[in-house]
Amino acid sequence: MAADIKTSQHSPEPAFASTFPAVDEAHWHKLVGHVLKGGAFEKLVGRTYDGIAIQPLYPRASDATPILPAHRGAWDRLARVDHPDSAAANAQALTDLENGAGGLHLVFRGSEGAYGFGLAPESADIERALESVVLEAGVTIEVDAGGAAEHVARQLAALVAARGLAPADLHVHFGLDPVGDAARGASSGLSSTFAATVQRLREAGYAAPVCVADGRLIHASGGSEAQELAYTLASAITMLRALEAAGLSLEEARDCIAFRMAADADEFLTIAKLRALRRLWEQVELACGLAAKPIVLHAESAWRMMSRRDPWVNLLRATVAAFSAGLGGADHLTVLPFTQALGLPNDFARRLARNTQLVLVEEANLGRVADAAAGAGGFETLTDELAQAAWALFQKAETAGGIIAFLPDLSRNVASMRAARLKNIARRKDPLTGTSEFPNLAEADVEVLMKAPVVSAEAQLFPPMRLAQDFERLRDHSDAVLARTGQRPRVYLATLGTIADFTVRAMFARSFFEAGGFETIAADHSASPEESAAGFTASGAALACICSSDALVASMGATTASALASAGARYIYAAGRPGDLEAPLRAAGVAEFIFAGCDLIQVLQRAQQSSY
Repeated sequence: MAADIKTSQHSPEPAFASTFPAVDEAHWHKLVGHVLKGGAFEKLVGRTYDGIAIQPLYPRASDATPILPAHRGAWDRLARVDHPDSAAANAQALTDLENGAGGLHLVFRGSEGAYGFGLAPESADIERALESVVLEAGVTIEVDAGGAAEHVARQLAALVAARGLAPADLHVHFGLDPVGDAARGASSGLSSTFAATVQRLREAGYAAPVCVADGRLIHASGGSEAQELAYTLASAITMLRALEAAGLSLEEARDCIAFRMAADADEFLTIAKLRALRRLWEQVELACGLAAKPIVLHAESAWRMMSRRDPWVNLLRATVAAFSAGLGGADHLTVLPFTQALGLPNDFARRLARNTQLVLVEEANLGRVADAAAGAGGFETLTDELAQAAWALFQKAETAGGIIAFLPDLSRNVASMRAARLKNIARRKDPLTGTSEFPNLAEADVEVLMKAPVVSAEAQLFPPMRLAQDFERLRDHSDAVLARTGQRPRVYLATLGTIADFTVRAMFARSFFEAGGFETIAADHSASPEESAAGFTASGAALACICSSDALVASMGATTASALASAGARYIYAAGRPGDLEAPLRAAGVAEFIFAGCDLIQVLQRAQQSSY
């Protein structure tokens, strides 16, 4: 447990370690050099979207001081309450609490975490949604109400008073976020009643933080870890100043503020980001002359990583996100059900979201160590470098006059980051399992209670996005063609030579086109140009792709392309980079070349246009 952590000594090496030969870094570099065969070591160094280098090897950190969360032991497992019908929402909430959830994440329509659904922010709906929920039994309530947060806070406080409960005994986080309202375009600045609402809640006796600095907005818009951290830090400081100006002491103002962050499927960056936030806020506290105090941190599995295609993969993404948030020190955690991007999740999806956390806590025992990353060279270095990058961006916001004034600049920075992500996804540099990689055209529909509504975000400073959305549009078009004609658009794979000659490129082409919703049809044997033309005609396809080794494409590619063109192929591809063969292949009818690193989205969009 946290009290048992030693910060000045490393654990002794296990006895069996002496049976292995000693290996130092120089020996490791020598072995790696053999594998690289003279290639640059830089090939093994990754880069985050903030430009931070991820080295393949780190020494043990000299300082293993843990960054402790506010809680000790397991984090609090929250369940979303977002059904628009308050009676149905209440039934779901009670089921979750009876089956292992430790609290409820009340999501109201129009809030950052609503994703198209949410409770109505009226007293009758709130009362109905919380009927039979024993708030005084230690149930954590996390409120996500967006621009209606002050109104919801008044309604919820009135409900507590009507039940005759003592606010000091409750764990209610009202989620007041005036900076988020400005970032979403709901206001031009901090609400004139914000500080007064905070003071009334504190005077009523609510001890839990009533405000939240919420970085999910930046993450959902495609922002980087440093951008999310900088925005969250600047938001908290803006509220800190506003509350101090309203008459609260710095310590009282500090205690009013909690934090909310996104956790995604990048284990290293999520753990380091949450650790960096604690470290950054500690520096703010020290600069204010306050004794450092652990922040209250709520994490939610990330919206942008959720996919509508092959949604079962979301279970894996959510598990990694929950694992990372838990080890990163989240005090509360909400896991989005795996069908959230498709619509309102049913009881089965909600149960899996709840059990994801329960398994990690009860079976994997993740709550038994506070800051498990402490002392690990990679995590410590990444934590420090993320904190430095975020602090530099935060200082730019301060120079601009604070986060409200800096929002337009930050919006442009986040938009650039989003564009870079989508470019890498289109080129499969950032692969999406089940979407850009290993697509399944025969996947069965997954049940949801209501289909997700179409929500326009064009006018927003920070429009939410999902990484898979461009590929999903291509697949939606394919589904529409199937519904209209009874057949998906097809691509015939003209395979040349032996199986050894064409298999690799034929598999590449199959995955490439199926990611866009194209059905691929291929001969399972060597085909001459004439046989390829006959196979194309029999396939009913409009498009064709030549697949074979460089040598066979050089000797047979042009004649095969000519035969396919004569057979009526509207658009002909060749798998692989063309090199010196580009001119003769194009002259024979090849219109485009597909290869690792090309822009799938653009190629597949043109393929759709060429199919009709």
